[in-house]
Amino acid sequence: MTDPETLARDYLALWNDPDAVSRNRRLSDGWAENARYADPMMAGQGHAGIAAMIADARAQFPGHAFTLRGTPDAHGSFVRFSWTLAPEHGAPIVGGTDIVRLAADGRIAEVIGFLDRPVA
Repeated sequence: MTDPETLARDYLALWNDPDAVSRNRRLSDGWAENARYADPMMAGQGHAGIAAMIADARAQFPGHAFTLRGTPDAHGSFVRFSWTLAPEHGAPIVGGTDIVRLAADGRIAEVIGFLDRPVA
């Protein structure tokens, strides 16, 4: 299994990547073809669905970036980590915790996201 810290940082790098081509490459490399994502505000399935969801989130929060909060941990095929979303040089507007389920090949199969702090 991938180190939980590396997985969390790579995951957030995908969300922070401003280039759609690069994001698609990250999705192909790190996520299962039929991966699923769901949180209280959005959901996506497969590389195309998740790519569109991330693009929508980036459009909704231009100039913002996700940052790892705390230390990720793992149990079996699951990784849990928390994050914040903030504008450059600004205070976080939201925080959350994501639970990632890994496929047998180590790629992300599913993500269930929780908002720890509502969007300001």
